[in-house]
Amino acid sequence: MRKLLLFFLLVPICLWAQSTFDKAEKLYHNKKYDEAEILFETVLKTKPSDIKTIEYLGEIMAHQKKWVKGAEYFKKLKELKPTEADYFFKYGGCLAMRAMEINKIKALTLVDDMKEAFEKTIQLDPKHIQARWALIELYLQLPGIFGGSESKAISYSNELSQFSPVDGYLSKGRIDEYFKRYTLAEKNYLKANEIGKSKVTFQKLYNLYLNKLKDPKKAQELKRKFEA
Repeated sequence: MRKLLLFFLLVPICLWAQSTFDKAEKLYHNKKYDEAEILFETVLKTKPSDIKTIEYLGEIMAHQKKWVKGAEYFKKLKELKPTEADYFFKYGGCLAMRAMEINKIKALTLVDDMKEAFEKTIQLDPKHIQARWALIELYLQLPGIFGGSESKAISYSNELSQFSPVDGYLSKGRIDEYFKRYTLAEKNYLKANEIGKSKVTFQKLYNLYLNKLKDPKKAQELKRKFEA
């Protein structure tokens, strides 16, 4: 009898939570993030470990550029589901975006957690492209005394080449461009564009011609071919 009574008490609560979740989800897809956040937080009070609700809240924080709160949600997700690579990646991504907003000394305190999150992402998903890009950028931007390393950036670039040749050439071009080896960067971006023929590969090469090599003629010729 007690179990039956408990069942009848719980069913309305579950139905209410689902109804609220559905409304919040619809608001999210309509990009009404503030309204969706309020409803998702209401759902979370009755279902504090609901994966999907926490994930939506993390995404909302990212859309609103509330990186600290976003990191808290994704940290909870990676603890609840430690085999999901993207939760580690998004956690590291929130930390990285936060690091860009604060002073360099404070940003350095986030570096180890960022590295750990991106490395764990790759461990769980060996072909995760974005995590390798994040690590490449991290090792380029960090001063050598705090762990910055061109060789480590190149190492992750080489890994990208094994399963995504376009990203391999783009990342090599990015490394060369960072160290002002513009001629080498051009060669790598040209190879990436030959393979990818995408807006991304075009843009990288176009920007290099226009802003670094100061060659507007090459830039315009490339643009003409791309648009054709």
